[in-house]
This record gives sequence, C-alpha cells and structure tokens, in this order.
Amino acid sequence: GRTLVRIDRWFPSSKLCSACGTAAESMPLHVRSWSCLCGAAHDRDINAAKNILAAGRADRLNACGGRVRPSIAVAQADETGSHRGAA
Repeated sequence: GRTLVRIDRWFPSSKLCSACGTAAESMPLHVRSWSCLCGAAHDRDINAAKNILAAGRADRLNACGGRVRPSIAVAQADETGSHRGAA
C-alpha cells in the first residue's frame, strides 16, 4: 500500500528552507541547525526529511491532492472531438 518515489541524488534537501524554498549557498556537514533569512529555524535532518517528503509528494499530487498524471481516459464512441486517424 506504499508508493516509492525516487528523487535526485543531488537534491539539496538539507540546505533548502522547507518554509520558503530558499537554498543556502553552502553548508558544511558540521552545521546541524541553521536559520533562514525568512526567519525559520531548522534542524538540518528534520528540514531535509520535510523537503524529501515534499519532493516525493510533488511528483504524485497537485496542490489540491489530485494526481499529477491522471490515468488516460478512453473516449466514448458518441463523444465529439478528434478521431484517431482523422489527420
């Protein structure tokens, strides 16, 4: 009942502000918490987890919770519109 979504290996999850989306220029690994210019304070690991979850959901759902890539619907025979091979 789960969906596995891959995100880019180089996605800047820990240095991307999960509140406003601003990316920090550089962040050494010893920095465990940081504050964004928007005022949000982040724990590096929790912030990364939020960004990874959001990236995975963005691939599957739109802002209203609907699927981004709806299944292909087959047109009914009595519907008007373009017909295959009409061009």
